[in-house]
Amino acid sequence: MSNSPETTTPRKPVRKLFAAGLLALALGTTALTTLPFSGQAETVPAQPGAAITLPRQAGPAGFGDLAARVAPAVVRVTVTGEAPAAAQAQVPPELRGSPLEPFFRRGQPRPGAPQGRARMGQGSGFVIDAEGYIVTNNHVVGDAAQVRVELADGRDLPARVVGRDQQTDLALLKVEAGGPLATLTWGDSDTLRVGDWVVAMGNPFGLGGSVTAGIVSARGRQIGAGPYDDFIQTDAPINPGNSGGPLFNGNGEVVGINTAIYAPGGGGNVGIGFAVPARMARHVIEDLKRDGTVSRGWLGVAMQPINEEMAQALRLPNPRGALVANVEPDSPAARAGLRPGDVVIGLEGREVATPRDLALAVAEMAPDSRATLAVLRDGARMEQAVTLGQREPPAQQQAEARPDAATRPGTLGLELAPANAPRGKGQAQDAAQGARVASVVPGSVAATRGMRPGDIILRAGDREVRSPNDVAEAVAAARREGRPAIALQLSREGGGAFVALPLAGEG
Repeated sequence: MSNSPETTTPRKPVRKLFAAGLLALALGTTALTTLPFSGQAETVPAQPGAAITLPRQAGPAGFGDLAARVAPAVVRVTVTGEAPAAAQAQVPPELRGSPLEPFFRRGQPRPGAPQGRARMGQGSGFVIDAEGYIVTNNHVVGDAAQVRVELADGRDLPARVVGRDQQTDLALLKVEAGGPLATLTWGDSDTLRVGDWVVAMGNPFGLGGSVTAGIVSARGRQIGAGPYDDFIQTDAPINPGNSGGPLFNGNGEVVGINTAIYAPGGGGNVGIGFAVPARMARHVIEDLKRDGTVSRGWLGVAMQPINEEMAQALRLPNPRGALVANVEPDSPAARAGLRPGDVVIGLEGREVATPRDLALAVAEMAPDSRATLAVLRDGARMEQAVTLGQREPPAQQQAEARPDAATRPGTLGLELAPANAPRGKGQAQDAAQGARVASVVPGSVAATRGMRPGDIILRAGDREVRSPNDVAEAVAAARREGRPAIALQLSREGGGAFVALPLAGEG
């Protein structure tokens, strides 16, 4: 976050306020009783020896001791580098060009600032190892030509970038201080509750070490910053320059790294700040310290969330878990025997309620590590052992699907053709099994659920699809059983997904 000037306004005389305060103290020796409808008050002398007890005010006792203990390990980070590329890189790709783009300010240059030449930027950081290892944000250092760290004792030292991780926006620096430095310890961010007190420290607007306090406003926030979004939201005032600074719990342990703010109009704090949770940061920083890179586990599945309708279609007890939509060939998941339609509800004893839970849990594990998955398959619970890999899933291959011949299964609004039906002059023929969606009737059940021409139906209910007739028979069987919906496994443009089509009212 970039530094910006701050203006101050001289204070006005406060004689009248002071006098009012004296009057309030004077009135504290008597009790006032308002007379009904008269607009007058009767003064009743206080009883001799009687004490007036004011109600006890609830609130924190203060954070002075905490701040004094942790401040020596909080630092200012100053960088010199080229402005344009660094600034553009900090806007999440999903937000570029959208109305939200100006709301997320992560150190971009001010409008009208000189472009295309070296400029200074400032952020925050904290010492995590006495040998001089310092945690900050990736977007603070970026591709800076030079990074310097100012310690709490005033020393200004050159810093080396040990490693950076764009996916979590974290970076690790190293300084040579000539002796051990004061350090901070990681806390358990998983134990944070909404409403807990937290304290932020850093270098807002380049002013130097500053302390702010607030509460945890929310957990698990996703703001489009990357594939592992899992931010702590806080109303502890965070401003440009706080990036990379620590977020403490009441014990003075680091539970988050202040990373982004919601700033309408490009201004400062409005009570919505975001911090990377310590649980995630700790694993990333340990990897960066070891070899400068981050190694993440890889399972090799495409996942989707489960809603109530899908849960009914798959005969699940509740809409919790990660539905496996597709399994990559020769992936760790494939070797472990996972199948499309499996629902992962746990990993190594950690509950999986959503696809994001599984993605984060897998990413935090080391490649080649063994794990146990808790899986629901056809309604039965089972455990599946898997050895995680490291390779990132390959990019999805783009494919065009425009079938010609079609048959119609029931009244769901689908026109289907064999998957290997002729696709037009000059087009390669597809020998894959399944039923290809030739067309979707506008306004039909299938259309409202997002199905589109070119989708390949691989499975309908509990039946493998080899032809359009298989889909029609599966739909008919589901109706006879009185099921409210049927789940279709789709292949689309090299990826996979499940869709639940309601059967109520169909016949």
